[in-house]
Amino acid sequence: MNRHTINARQSTVLARRRFLKQMFCASMLAMNAGIANAAVQKSHAIAHKTIALLHPQTGDQLSLTYFEHGRYLKDALHEIDHLLRDFHTGDVHPIDPALLDQLHDLKQLLGVRQPIQVVSGYRSPFTNANLRHQSHRVAKHSLHMEGRAIDIRIDGVSTATLKRAALAMQRGGVGYYPRADFVHLDTGEVRTW
Repeated sequence: MNRHTINARQSTVLARRRFLKQMFCASMLAMNAGIANAAVQKSHAIAHKTIALLHPQTGDQLSLTYFEHGRYLKDALHEIDHLLRDFHTGDVHPIDPALLDQLHDLKQLLGVRQPIQVVSGYRSPFTNANLRHQSHRVAKHSLHMEGRAIDIRIDGVSTATLKRAALAMQRGGVGYYPRADFVHLDTGEVRTW
């Protein structure tokens, strides 16, 4: 057997392993989609919900309970609003609690403990307009300006896996930005890009 034949066989074996691994991950996520819907229903009955966030641009981080005994905790929500502020202008805006629940449930679905890294939370109209001048991919009426959208990543979890898990939850918009290494989530209509 020549070197070319051996390399071709090794390449085929590696491709087959990669394919099987991807199929396994896809089947696990599909199976988890059903579990995700059940988890969403169950999450509203949970006694408390905790979230851990890290904002690399500001260095801010927190880990706190924001929902307890059937109600959202006002002081905790204010802390989250501050962490997710527009770091360009310092403007703070209320964050939709449904978005926090989406993040909570996403971490539960993935079974991860690492904090969610925030790429972008709330955006003031000023910041959003500036970003639109830099990229055609920034929406004119972005849900970031309403506190209903967030761009995230999680250490040790690929953005492709984050995207698939978020899509399985069917809870709002899911944008996939592999080059920039983040996933967009929002509480708008269920859609993807």
